[in-house]
Amino acid sequence: MQNAVSTLMWIVAPMLIVAIVVGVLMSLIQTLTSIQDQTFSFAPRVIAIFAVFLIAFPWILQVLLTFTASLFRDFTPFIK
Repeated sequence: MQNAVSTLMWIVAPMLIVAIVVGVLMSLIQTLTSIQDQTFSFAPRVIAIFAVFLIAFPWILQVLLTFTASLFRDFTPFIK
């Protein structure tokens, strides 16, 4: 279970970091320009997360395949 959570955190981390950075930048721009539109903050964040997902997808797939292979390789602790 610990390995599953660790793998999940590694997979989600790049997208989460980008979401935080883009969110802070959009909030800063909104504060400086006095724009209070929710879409102005939401749309760039979604686009940035999707772009990072597309770029990181081969790496994410490799991490998931490695995790699954290691899980099936040593399945004896889960049988007990």
